[in-house]
Amino acid sequence: MAVSKRDVDYIKELARLRVNEDETDGLVKDLNMILGYVDKLQELDTESVEILVNPLYLENVFREDVVEESLTTEDFLQNAPDQVDNYLKVPSVIGGEEE
Repeated sequence: MAVSKRDVDYIKELARLRVNEDETDGLVKDLNMILGYVDKLQELDTESVEILVNPLYLENVFREDVVEESLTTEDFLQNAPDQVDNYLKVPSVIGGEEE
């Protein structure tokens, strides 16, 4: 299956892409090369190849959750420069009005 300029124009329209004529010609060439590689891959016999789910064979190493003593809310807020109702007050990050 080959990709034509008409196919690329259709893809550009669907994706709302602005591409000039030179770039369109390049895309036709590139997409045809990619499809050529896919055709080559489809010719391979993969019946005897074991399915590979994770190429890195990594395992998560979990640790035991341990409850440790920490500051109380009151102790934490003693060090806070500004607070509102048991919460640390910080400058606005996203925008909007500050209290």
